[in-house]
Amino acid sequence: MLKITGLDQLQRQLQEAQDALQEIGGELGTVSFDPYDPGSIEAAISAVNGMVDERLGAYASNPLIAPMIEGMKQQYREAILEKAAGARLEDEA
Repeated sequence: MLKITGLDQLQRQLQEAQDALQEIGGELGTVSFDPYDPGSIEAAISAVNGMVDERLGAYASNPLIAPMIEGMKQQYREAILEKAAGARLEDEA
């Protein structure tokens, strides 16, 4: 007879993943920053990271969710940096 183990754990992880996805529905929050002030940009990135952690931190130990959390933080970081660079370029033009 073949015994499969770990299904309970997988089901729990999948349920947590579903719960986490529901947590990130809608608006995460808003941040503002001065595109010429590196400290302001970093503060905005830190604030967004905090928002992500606030919503999804309870699921950080879930191996299905942890990479998603880090990916979201990286995407928001890149978006803030791109917005800051775009604002500076627009002002120069």
